[in-house]
Amino acid sequence: MTNSKFKKIYAYKANQERLRKKAIKSGVNLIAPETIFLSNDTKFGKNVTINPYVVIGKKVRFGNNVEVLSFSHIEGAKIENKVTIGPYARLRPGTHLMNGTKIGNFVETKKSKVKPNSKVNHLSYIGDTQIGKNTNIGAGTITCNYDGIKKNKTIISDNVFIGSNSSLVAPVKIKKKSVVGAGSVITKDVKEYSLAIERSEQEEIENYKKKK
Repeated sequence: MTNSKFKKIYAYKANQERLRKKAIKSGVNLIAPETIFLSNDTKFGKNVTINPYVVIGKKVRFGNNVEVLSFSHIEGAKIENKVTIGPYARLRPGTHLMNGTKIGNFVETKKSKVKPNSKVNHLSYIGDTQIGKNTNIGAGTITCNYDGIKKNKTIISDNVFIGSNSSLVAPVKIKKKSVVGAGSVITKDVKEYSLAIERSEQEEIENYKKKK
C-alpha cells in the first residue's frame, strides 16, 4: 500500500471517529458506534437511535424519535419524527419520510414521499412515488417506474391498502380509500372507494401425476 493510500485511510478513520463522538455528545444513541458510518453533513434531531452496521451518506437529515435498524443504507433523505427504518432498508436520494412512517426490511425507496402514518414493511421498491396518509403497502409490492425511456410517477392517495406482490405500472394513480388485491398488475387508475383486482383464474387438474 502506498503512503498516499495509507494517509487517506487514516484520515477517513480519524474523521469517522470525530463524527461519531460529535453525534454521541449531541445525544444520538449509536449502538456499536465503530460499525456505524456517518457523513460530515448528517443532521440529527433529538432521541435518535442508530443500530449497528448502518451507513449514512451525504445530505441526510433526521427529525426526533427516529430509529434506524441494522444493515440499512441512507443517502439524500429527509426523515421527520417518530420514524422507523430497517433492518436492511435502502433509502436513496429524494426520499422524504413524514411523521410516523415505517420503512421495513428489504425496502428500497427513491425520489419518493411517504406521508404520515403510512407503512412499507417488507420487500418493496418505491420509486418516483407519492404515498398518502394512513396507507399500507403490502409485502413484495413494486412501483414499475421505468418504461425503458423515462421515469414515470405513481400517486397513491390516503387510506389505501395495496395487497402483497402487486405491481403498479406508472404512470398510475391509486385514489383514496381503495384496495388493490394481492398479486395484481395495475396499469390503469383506480377510483376512490373501489377494489382493483387483476389476476389469472386459478386452474386445478385433479388426480395429476408427474411424468416419469
